[in-house]
Amino acid sequence: MKQKYERPTIKKMNTGLMNKFGTRTEFDPVETIDGISIKSLAEQYGSPVFVLSEKQIRRNYQSAVRAFKTRYPKVQFAWSYKTNYLNAVCRVFHQEGSWAEVVSGFEYHKAIGNGIAGHQIIFNGPDKKEEDLIIAIENHSLIHIDHFDELYQLIRISERLNKTAKVAIRVNFDTGVYPIWDRFGFNYENGQAWTAITKIVNATKLELVGLHCHIGTFMLATTAYGIAATKLCHLAMRCKKELQNPVQYLDLGGGFPSTNTLKGAYLPGVDTVPSVDDFAEAITSTILEFGFSADELPLLILESGRVLIDDAGYLIGSVVANKRLSDGRRATILDFGINILFTSNWYDHKISVAKEAGQYTEETVLFGPLCMNIDVIRESIVLPLLERGDHVVVHKVGAYNMTQWMQFINMRPAVVLIDMQGQSHMVRKPENLAYLEMMEELPDYLK
Repeated sequence: MKQKYERPTIKKMNTGLMNKFGTRTEFDPVETIDGISIKSLAEQYGSPVFVLSEKQIRRNYQSAVRAFKTRYPKVQFAWSYKTNYLNAVCRVFHQEGSWAEVVSGFEYHKAIGNGIAGHQIIFNGPDKKEEDLIIAIENHSLIHIDHFDELYQLIRISERLNKTAKVAIRVNFDTGVYPIWDRFGFNYENGQAWTAITKIVNATKLELVGLHCHIGTFMLATTAYGIAATKLCHLAMRCKKELQNPVQYLDLGGGFPSTNTLKGAYLPGVDTVPSVDDFAEAITSTILEFGFSADELPLLILESGRVLIDDAGYLIGSVVANKRLSDGRRATILDFGINILFTSNWYDHKISVAKEAGQYTEETVLFGPLCMNIDVIRESIVLPLLERGDHVVVHKVGAYNMTQWMQFINMRPAVVLIDMQGQSHMVRKPENLAYLEMMEELPDYLK
């Protein structure tokens, strides 16, 4: 067969950094996920397609629980719905014993629909609608107050219903990581948090049951959690001594990073990101050493999301075309874009070929198929030469991509879950035109 002609170009040889095991292994093909071939998944469910590993989800959850429960006697995880609220994913976490953490009314109702009891739902967020607060009060859910307007609204609603609302406040503070996340909750340093606490305790139909913080996302400093735990403990002890209102739990939120590599990072995430054990040690040792008696230790709640699901998700895609850019760089166009891989904006995702390729590699730009210049999956990656129709696998995409994706130019693909027995199940159908037009209304004069 006649070979395709490409004009000669001068290219810099690039082997990249060696890791602790020697030469790079990014070129090793990934031909299966949990025993199912990439080719068969693409043939059965289409390309692109998201694939989730139930085995890895459960392994991640059990490992995180073990990290905390071996250090602290009272621990409860609450699955962060905004991270990935596909019902199949949520139910796996709930089967493992996780509560639900939600930040909107529709997430609250999804949790109820997934069989979670009201008292095992934590309701966060700055925009809780009145009708949702009413349901949360009636279901004895844990309502985390974000601002004074919400506090006053809860006082009015609870008095009107003549029912007691179980509440906590979200606290923000300086943990040595900047910028400080102070747009959510009540500030610790300027006394705002204590003012909110006293207003709650003095309200006739509010019961202060906990204190909550969420200091940031993809946090790389374990010391910040030690500082946060210390300040929550100070507030909790003050509640007991000055207001005779001991709190039942401390909620340290989430923010633990996955092992994805952030754009601009000098070393890969697998070599630099702290483990869940590191965060558990910082948090639990702080609470245990603070001075609580054994019988008054608060329940420790964690709202982890990303660290529990990211590496359980894969995106399978296909090569659309190859081309040479004007500066001589090789470019490969894939059939998925940043509209469904939102995290490619801040991660350099690991991307693998799905079959054995030649030994020759070249620095390549990976573009998505969207008609917009910012649709870049990887600005630079060294890969074997790919041909039209070849499959690639994007790693660690389980967090946020399936909640922040958008339909733009191309429709959103199917999502598949591989169960513990290695069987695949479609847990979200691919979109079609009828689905996209379902919410449209055409005025009579345009018909």
